[in-house]
Amino acid sequence: KFSQATNQRVFSELFSWFFSELVFDNYTLDFDSTVMVREGSQEGAAKGYNPKRPGRPSHHPLLAFVSDVRMIANYWLRPGNTSASTNYLSFLEDTLSRLQDKRVGLIRMDSGFFSGNILGYLEQRQLSYIIACRLNNRIKYSLTHEKTWVEVADGLEIAETTYQAEHWDSPKRIVMVRQEVKKRPKAAGKQVRELELFEDEQDFGKYRYSCFVTNLALPAKIVYDSYRGRADSENRIKELKYDFSIDDFVSHNFWATEACGNFIVMAYNFMSLFRHALINSDKKKFLKTIRYELISTPAYLGKKKDKHILYLARSLKTRKSFLSIWEKLKDFSLPYNTEKS
Repeated sequence: KFSQATNQRVFSELFSWFFSELVFDNYTLDFDSTVMVREGSQEGAAKGYNPKRPGRPSHHPLLAFVSDVRMIANYWLRPGNTSASTNYLSFLEDTLSRLQDKRVGLIRMDSGFFSGNILGYLEQRQLSYIIACRLNNRIKYSLTHEKTWVEVADGLEIAETTYQAEHWDSPKRIVMVRQEVKKRPKAAGKQVRELELFEDEQDFGKYRYSCFVTNLALPAKIVYDSYRGRADSENRIKELKYDFSIDDFVSHNFWATEACGNFIVMAYNFMSLFRHALINSDKKKFLKTIRYELISTPAYLGKKKDKHILYLARSLKTRKSFLSIWEKLKDFSLPYNTEKS
């Protein structure tokens, strides 16, 4: 039978083995969550945060991405009505245990991880981090009353301050960003009507604000640019949903659904390894492209003398890349050095 204990034991060992066979070090870990809408009454499917289909039952899993190699280190399923910060610290600890022989150079997290417990744990482990801040009243006040903004690009200004919540041991560095809506209409962040606490003559309404807590000593612009790379995790989530149908595999049993999700994530990792090791391309192709160009190939099995021969229908245009994969496969072995790709 499926259970939390069984899933934890099996997939912790499986993921630990997989990443132990990859030669990489000093990498970036991104943490994110997503909403998976459900149509039935499966265990754990409940109404919760669901911006695209409000009111529909869903699950709300957590994922951890190894950004530099486009792989996934952890996947936990959660009920749809789970609060934003539920299980975050345990998930973080479990993820790092799966990469225990690797050096993690940077951790990037969304605002769901913005808590003293998370920050304290990361600093205790001496891990570098950039985490999006929840815009509470004190941070909102700092954002809207900051006077020393520095323009680093057209319509983009950056400043910094320190902030210490009530139960934090020490002040933390905060990098603040504001973007002019007229010049950057697609800018991320919160608009002023959500932030304004005090009437003021200044027109804060023309900006979107965001801020990040970090223990990095890098310039504020580099901190901001580094965090923006976390957006690529959304592309990985789209691949899982559209190419691997992770949100379509659902059982009535909650832990069976989580097990299905973990097997799909591991299949994604193997396909990502296939792309790194065997596909000779600067662009990392999506599964649907690989399926069309490589897997969906007409073939028939023939015989010549005492040998069975597989005849593949490959056009002259694609034959070179196809043969290149076969040649690389001859030299492939574990552990694999991801820096080759």
